[in-house]
Amino acid sequence: MRLDVQKYNQIAVLGLQGEFTREAVKAFEDAISSLLAESEITGIVLDMSKTVFFDSAALEALLELNDRCRDRLRQLKLAGLDDICRKILEITRLLGQFDTYDELSEAVKSFA
Repeated sequence: MRLDVQKYNQIAVLGLQGEFTREAVKAFEDAISSLLAESEITGIVLDMSKTVFFDSAALEALLELNDRCRDRLRQLKLAGLDDICRKILEITRLLGQFDTYDELSEAVKSFA
């Protein structure tokens, strides 16, 4: 999986490309830790428009990130889930745990 970070004022956008699996969780967690260490970052958007699949380890990492953001009074939003990824969240009954948006621009604007 490839990770790409962009910042829009106080919002960090982390783009995930490819399969988000156990092998990619460490790199994901490292990127997130760096973002959460920056005091000016108030929200994180995961751009998942190029994520084709995620496994149970990735789901655990997403839930952990959601908790870490809440503990630090920051918001996490998911953008661009494809049908497969959305279905995985629905089947596991985790979709309601996340703020989701069809488009990245909608997710970033929602912080305003």
